[in-house]
Amino acid sequence: MNPDLELLKPYPFERLARLKAGIAPPADRAHIALSIGEPKHAPPRFVIDALIANMAGLGGYPQARGLPELRQSIARWCTRRFGLKDGLLDPERQVLPVSGTREGLFAFAQAVVDRSRDALVLMPNPFYQIYEGAALLAGATPWYMATPESTGFLPDLDAVPENVWRRCQLLYLCSPGNPTGAVMDRAYLERVIALSDRHGFVIASDECYSEIYADEASPPPGILEVCAAIGRDDFRNCITLQSLSKRSNLPGLRSGFVAGDARIIERFALYRTYHGCATPLPTQLASIPAWDDDAHVVENRGFYREKFAATMAILAPVMDVTQPAAAFYLWPRTSIDDETFARELFRQENVTVLPGRYLSRAAQVDGRAEVADPGAGRIRISLVAPVPECTEAARRIRRFVEGL
Repeated sequence: MNPDLELLKPYPFERLARLKAGIAPPADRAHIALSIGEPKHAPPRFVIDALIANMAGLGGYPQARGLPELRQSIARWCTRRFGLKDGLLDPERQVLPVSGTREGLFAFAQAVVDRSRDALVLMPNPFYQIYEGAALLAGATPWYMATPESTGFLPDLDAVPENVWRRCQLLYLCSPGNPTGAVMDRAYLERVIALSDRHGFVIASDECYSEIYADEASPPPGILEVCAAIGRDDFRNCITLQSLSKRSNLPGLRSGFVAGDARIIERFALYRTYHGCATPLPTQLASIPAWDDDAHVVENRGFYREKFAATMAILAPVMDVTQPAAAFYLWPRTSIDDETFARELFRQENVTVLPGRYLSRAAQVDGRAEVADPGAGRIRISLVAPVPECTEAARRIRRFVEGL
């Protein structure tokens, strides 16, 4: 067996299941799950209709590069969403469908990392655990970038030593962030691009939460948008990863894309030819109208704003919690150990949240623990359930906190 498999850490939800094992929560209260970032709003009906109408496509093998019509719809969306010049993003050379951002994020490292060198893959801390697993199975070493509250929960670029930047081959970004909801502004992304130019690493910008944000007039910028603004028309060493899962409430469709540097897309497409994860034709054909429509996404954001307003009004008086600029998570501090908080909240109120330490690591520099685990003492609350459930969960969490 591949010995690198032994390096993989238990997935957060495996750890959560063990934490809750043997606990009998109150039977008079329905369970409310706020632990997994799985949207619960209804998918757009027109996407479901398109999927059903094209089921005959299951009779044919899909190509790894995807349908030209799908790549064109993705390029149109990127152009519209990020203010790109018409024709700047070439759907033939710079767009590639993937089976959701999770699959794309993992496979990307396998194609990009040169395992013959002493490679580092940098990632925010806390983080989506796929980044870590992808790095380890690509033969690289993960390097965890602190995201302190003092930087607005953005990775602290100044805290990365020069020798680490020199060894970096791949940098995972996540904006809006998971679990913090922090947004990287244009100046921040420009600085990251400058570091890439200096040290030659590839930027993989995970932007799957980019369409869920608080201020309709201030959508989060993306890496392609910033590249275009600074005249980097070839998107050199820059890749964005997007998905319909959060944007369109279609996590089960497993439909996303990577876009950017044509040179990297070409090599990644070669990898995916052997990887065997081509998106099924019905999925591709249903994805086209999803990317072409923005009205349902605006409506979706309205639901999240309603949930944030309701839950913040209940929780803010009793918890150290701030509404993020984007995404659908709350990342509050806990007055007790985060694992204890999650376990006892489930025991007493039948509400499931995720301990913050399940999303993070104690940072290591030169083999020495330098920074305390940034997830310890926090929980992630996923506001994915309908408004009434989120409101009821917030009331139960408040009751639990007031009883501590």
